[in-house]
Amino acid sequence: MKAARLHSIGDFRCDEVEVPVPHGKEILVKVTACGICGSDIPRIYELGTSTKKYPLTLGHEFGGTVVAVGEDADPSLIGKKGAIFPLIPCRNCEACLTADYAMCQHYDYLGSRSNGGMAEYCLVPSAWHFVESKAESTTGEMLGMVEPCCVAQHAIRKGDVVAGHHVVIFGAGPIGIMASRWARLFGAKPILVDVVEEKCQFARDRGETVINSMTTDVVAEVRKLTGGHMADVVVEGTGTGPGLCSAIECCRIKATVVLLGNPHKDTVIRLSDHSTILRKELVLKGIWNHHYAETPINEWAYCVQMLDEGKMQVLDLITHRTDIEGLPKLTKDIYERNVVICKAMYSAENK
Repeated sequence: MKAARLHSIGDFRCDEVEVPVPHGKEILVKVTACGICGSDIPRIYELGTSTKKYPLTLGHEFGGTVVAVGEDADPSLIGKKGAIFPLIPCRNCEACLTADYAMCQHYDYLGSRSNGGMAEYCLVPSAWHFVESKAESTTGEMLGMVEPCCVAQHAIRKGDVVAGHHVVIFGAGPIGIMASRWARLFGAKPILVDVVEEKCQFARDRGETVINSMTTDVVAEVRKLTGGHMADVVVEGTGTGPGLCSAIECCRIKATVVLLGNPHKDTVIRLSDHSTILRKELVLKGIWNHHYAETPINEWAYCVQMLDEGKMQVLDLITHRTDIEGLPKLTKDIYERNVVICKAMYSAENK
């Protein structure tokens, strides 16, 4: 089979490798689509793999169809399609014992520590990682969007968003737009903020209310759009100091700020904004990835359900598609900023 593998920092190429054979509880998935995550780009061109394991097949945002199972797995899975939860928890640490798998202290991960979905086939540890889709209308590309869509859902849930809330989301990329869509599904009124007009217009073209913070006073515009109420919840998705400061300034009294974006090296806040956190008794919540346990809700299962029911839309966010052979060039173009993307992916449906 073909697999896009990282051999060393900057050496990302398409190889011919053996199709893996499932044993025990393992399942073999024929990948239908795999997204290029923002974390994949620095992993390829700057950082390398976290465990320095090479060569490694990248890709953790993927789904597909089960084509074979190990001797201890359920053979009725063969032929079913679904999304793949890529995190492999140790199941022994404190986080795992409380089902907070995203915080596992000794985890493995498909696509960054073990071979992932940028291949024609991927070996998955067990059916526990498989989230079945039951709707014919749900495509492979939609399943390749589940992981980032769950990140967006998790941010909205951790903000305790309820119907009627004004929600301001900093960052109008794919996760920001999907967070806005989740907020709307939950009955809230979202506003997106970004600094790049092309991204702002892309989101506007998809029905979003967007503020370009480079040309508009964000705080004044949020006050206007909310009728003076200001934000009940702010999702800060940029990880920048200016983004965090603006997020704080957009808050009403006792609002919640959800910290979604990974911080930059120079992420700091002004003294006045620190004071605002205290004076308004703001709640700051950090989030990490998504929630996979059944209690209180499996965000992955809910996301696939919403895709199956047509209530969550994701396909219109995919701006760039490629086959496996094209992955090295597309990732390099993204890294060198030769292309401007919303979401890019390897798609077996891209013929």
